[in-house]
Amino acid sequence: TVATVFGGTSINKNRQDMSRGVDILVATPGRLLDLIEQRMVSLAMLEILVLDEADQMLDLGFIHALRKIVKMLPRVRQTLFFSATMPNAIRELADQFLTDPATVKVAPVSSTAERVEQYVYFVNQGEKQALLTMLLADGAIERCLVFTRTKHGADRVVKLLGANGIPANAIHGNKSQPQRERALGEFKTGKVKVLVATDIAARGIDVSGVSHVFNFELPNVAEQYVHRIGRTARAGASGIAISFCADDERSYLRDIEKLTRVKPDMVKLPEGFMAEAARIKAARPAGSDVSDRPRDESGRHRAPPRAACVARPTGERPAGGSRPYSAGGAGRPAGGAGRPAGRSP
Repeated sequence: TVATVFGGTSINKNRQDMSRGVDILVATPGRLLDLIEQRMVSLAMLEILVLDEADQMLDLGFIHALRKIVKMLPRVRQTLFFSATMPNAIRELADQFLTDPATVKVAPVSSTAERVEQYVYFVNQGEKQALLTMLLADGAIERCLVFTRTKHGADRVVKLLGANGIPANAIHGNKSQPQRERALGEFKTGKVKVLVATDIAARGIDVSGVSHVFNFELPNVAEQYVHRIGRTARAGASGIAISFCADDERSYLRDIEKLTRVKPDMVKLPEGFMAEAARIKAARPAGSDVSDRPRDESGRHRAPPRAACVARPTGERPAGGSRPYSAGGAGRPAGGAGRPAGRSP
């Protein structure tokens, strides 16, 4: 028999399910601890522990609950540990929970959806907020995901967009389960058209009709880019992926291009961008600045980008086959609905 228990559901129903005895228990760490404390569950006879989505659990703050649970387990057991990514924090976690484990690696996903048009803006970190605000003003953007690398960065982007009349929600590990469900529900129903997410928190999102994916910050793991833009162009539809690349993110872009073997079309900044960016920055609410010296995952500051972006007239076409942005162009940088020039098959 199988039982499933997780937070936000009736604990009385969980008690009823557990009272009949189970062979396989699928549980979230918090609810499992609740049931253990109420003496509804004993782990003394457990034979196999499967820890799925380990990196997501770490991001959602379950590490302390997991440590408590592992201390209650029999020493003789089989432990299976699954994780889509293996940052240092996850390796350290594996060392705590596993003894001399065998490691199995699956070849990374490298192909991107053929129906996704991919573009990149080279923009100063300090002007990313303004660029995002200007692009989201395009009424042709029906429903979009915006990706950041950090939880606090996601919150600040939401605050900035709200101050400019663009409703948005954030979904990340610091949000409670009810908050995440509400944010996702409003996104699905169309109450808000913009959902700002971190990579791990977005992993379980399956929403149809996402027309655009914005990489506000490029991922430092190239495979995450493939997962990000795969959120659009589903069920036979087409989609658009737009990346913002600051000077200190160019190495991330090179890694992405090497993995996918696709070079996104470069797009120049909109006409009058610098003046509009200055206006948006002047109206920026307190605490919304995600542009000044972004932090890496350890919380350390990285050096700010050196080069400033220079706006060009919209009609010019820079060398390299890039496409100028055109407001109202069906939510895409100008160039039509077909495959952009210079795109790899």
